[in-house]
Amino acid sequence: MKTLMKIAARMTGLMLALVMLLCVSAGCLAEENKIWGIGDEGEKVTFIQQRLQELEYLDRAPTGVYDEETAEAVKKFQRQHGLLQTGQVEETTMRLLESETQHAWEDWGYDICVEEEAAMPVGTAMPAPSSVMATGNGYAAKTGAWESDGYWNTDEYNHFASNGFVSVAVSPLSTFAADVDTSSYSQFRRRVLSGDRIPADSIRVEEMMNYFRYDYKGPEGDEPFGVTLEYAPCPWNEKTMLLQIGVQAKTVKPENRPGHNLVFLIDTSGSMYGSDRLDLVKRAFLLLLEELDPEDTVSIVAYASQDRVVIEGVKASEKTRIMEAISDLEAGGSTNGGAGIMRAYEIAGKYKIDGGVNRILLATDGDLNVGMTSEGDLANLVSEKRKEGISLTCLGFGFGNYKDNKMEALADYGDGNCWYIDTIHEARRALVTEGGGTFITVAKDVKLQVDFNPAHVRGYRLIGYEDRLLAAEDFADDTKDGGEIGSGHQMTALYEIVPADSDFDFGEAGSRYQKAMPAGSQEIATVAVRAKEPDGDESRLYEYPVTEACRRETLSDNMKFAAAVAEVSMLLRDSEWKGTATWSTAQDLLRDCGSVNGDTYREEFLYLVNLLERDAK
Repeated sequence: MKTLMKIAARMTGLMLALVMLLCVSAGCLAEENKIWGIGDEGEKVTFIQQRLQELEYLDRAPTGVYDEETAEAVKKFQRQHGLLQTGQVEETTMRLLESETQHAWEDWGYDICVEEEAAMPVGTAMPAPSSVMATGNGYAAKTGAWESDGYWNTDEYNHFASNGFVSVAVSPLSTFAADVDTSSYSQFRRRVLSGDRIPADSIRVEEMMNYFRYDYKGPEGDEPFGVTLEYAPCPWNEKTMLLQIGVQAKTVKPENRPGHNLVFLIDTSGSMYGSDRLDLVKRAFLLLLEELDPEDTVSIVAYASQDRVVIEGVKASEKTRIMEAISDLEAGGSTNGGAGIMRAYEIAGKYKIDGGVNRILLATDGDLNVGMTSEGDLANLVSEKRKEGISLTCLGFGFGNYKDNKMEALADYGDGNCWYIDTIHEARRALVTEGGGTFITVAKDVKLQVDFNPAHVRGYRLIGYEDRLLAAEDFADDTKDGGEIGSGHQMTALYEIVPADSDFDFGEAGSRYQKAMPAGSQEIATVAVRAKEPDGDESRLYEYPVTEACRRETLSDNMKFAAAVAEVSMLLRDSEWKGTATWSTAQDLLRDCGSVNGDTYREEFLYLVNLLERDAK
């Protein structure tokens, strides 16, 4: 009877949570991109407190005022889920709060008191039962941790649900921030070549696609970028179409290159010992050193148990001195990342170049034990410093203890990019051939909004960019953060589209009061882009219509390759929208793509897909 009563109580809690979700969902959209913290008030805060109470992180009734007690409860929730412990509710924390059904300790039989939980190391994340899935070697939680051959892997990834289809009748506008991170692909490659299991949450489709170069047109006139649009049949669903959006940023000429003030912030704790960690970090920074101009400024801060300024404000022309300083670094001790980051910002501000590139390059495995400084304070520090013109780029190294979630979060807060470096070849790509361009921003706070014409489109699905979605109202709001695009960089996005005359059933919703627009306009959609100048505060609007001229009866090389990457990503995530996609169909798309031959990176991808197809048999 007690068991039945407990089940009934839990079901009642779930029903209340669902009701609460439905009640607030209509008002959530406009506030989707807001970060909630101390001092905020209103229905959204009440909802946050209600969820924390239901999940047993908060032991009092909601008040509608975000106070210190609420912030501490949020930190507990974030710690348990392997998130950056800010005490603030941003998009990822909100998504987990909405989807979690019970306190994560409960069904595992743990009896952890508050004192024991508080004594756990910062960043400790216990696996939540609702997300546990069996593997051949143990169990995998939403953090990506699993046990293999007696070794407990503590890699961490944020859990997210793939985008589903949206009815144009309900929501004709799709809005997201530009993103050119690529760390998901290099982690995918390392796991395939090592024969390791690939956690679904480590696969972010947009990062997989953006790893590769495409044949996009350049900017015209005074535009900071060019936009290429293509519309063609979807290879994995005969009832839908694909829209590919390609953005090509302008390239800053060498003679116009601004001065660089770079701070190499290097994790030298014991967890960084090894050829694929600190040894690789040192080789990577030596590669970057060769690309700097003589008048560029270089500083090096190392941190382990304590932070240490190795060199400060040295001109890049003093290569021998800088090379010796890098080469002498050794791994050992615990990780006090907070102190190191604070010292790095202090030095970056001291040597700041007005109108130049002022950037911290954080090289670590992401395992931040922040000592006396909370992760919330770090997030606030990084956010404030980006407003002062100092950016943060995260360079991830290592395997088995890699904290992808923390690296991605810090890079987002710092208006920087996140790279995962597994080989010296990837180091060259990240810091020289590709990543060097990200240091020079040509457009900031870049946002895209696609307006679909209901006369031609019934529904759509943005493939990827789950953590970059914005409310429609955020598009024209210059206070809302977008993405940054660097010199010569590209950005690729794919939409799967349900044409107006398609009978594909995606669970469409509509309003009885809304009528379809007349089919007078031949525009399928309009792609709008907003972007600010690198030193500007007001965005400029650019619009590009998707017309019949964009339609292709067959897929171009650009679309074949992007579609193949999307198919592989959907298979790895076991997406419900993968349709007829298989390893073989992805291989066929790649082999039919003429641009694969002679492109080292694309040939490598085909090889990796061949390995996956072989192992699947």
